Amino acid sequence: MSLTEEFLKFSLLGAEWVLWLLVVLSVLSVYVMIERVLFFRSVAGADAKIRRPLLTHLAEGDRAAAAKSVKDAAGPGGRMVREMLPHAGKGSEALEAAMNAVRPEEQVRLGKNLSFLGTLGANAPFIGLFGTVLGIIKAFKDLAESGLKPGGETSTEVMSGISEALVATAVGLLVAIPAVVAYNIFQRKVKRTMGEADSLANSARTFMTTAEPSPAKDA
Repeated sequence: MSLTEEFLKFSLLGAEWVLWLLVVLSVLSVYVMIERVLFFRSVAGADAKIRRPLLTHLAEGDRAAAAKSVKDAAGPGGRMVREMLPHAGKGSEALEAAMNAVRPEEQVRLGKNLSFLGTLGANAPFIGLFGTVLGIIKAFKDLAESGLKPGGETSTEVMSGISEALVATAVGLLVAIPAVVAYNIFQRKVKRTMGEADSLANSARTFMTTAEPSPAKDA
């Protein structure tokens, strides 16, 4: 049996399973979107909220109060400062190393599952097109088996099969467009949030580089 015949058997399965695959992928993409919306809502403004009290405590040399202000920090900037505090007073290089060690983790936390949206947005149209090709192959195979019929019945059946096959391409685009839009929106949120985090961490590092803890408040 030739390889072409084997692929033809696979093609004759039609586009139905491709449509179900796109439905599953669309459900997953909606889940990711909702999860990311809730996540970014939880960290929105978190670093800005603790910025003033944190820098005030550091300027006063009250590292205990500073550590308390970032203990349960939700924002990436506060979490970065929390890891930097144990290295306060050890020099700029030690603080920068501590900040750089945590920063990639925060970047990954902010960008969780965004690669799925990007990949889906780029490939869903091709999945739909694949389903369309399978549907067209099946339509012409049915035409070859049934032969020509009087009264235009054959052309009607073929057009009906092709129109059904084109649904897969439409569904692929329907899945891809929201995924691409969401991906771009969340990427901007990641950049903005990380920019605020870097600003907070670098400002805190300025005070932690040379400042000594307050004897009165550490006692």
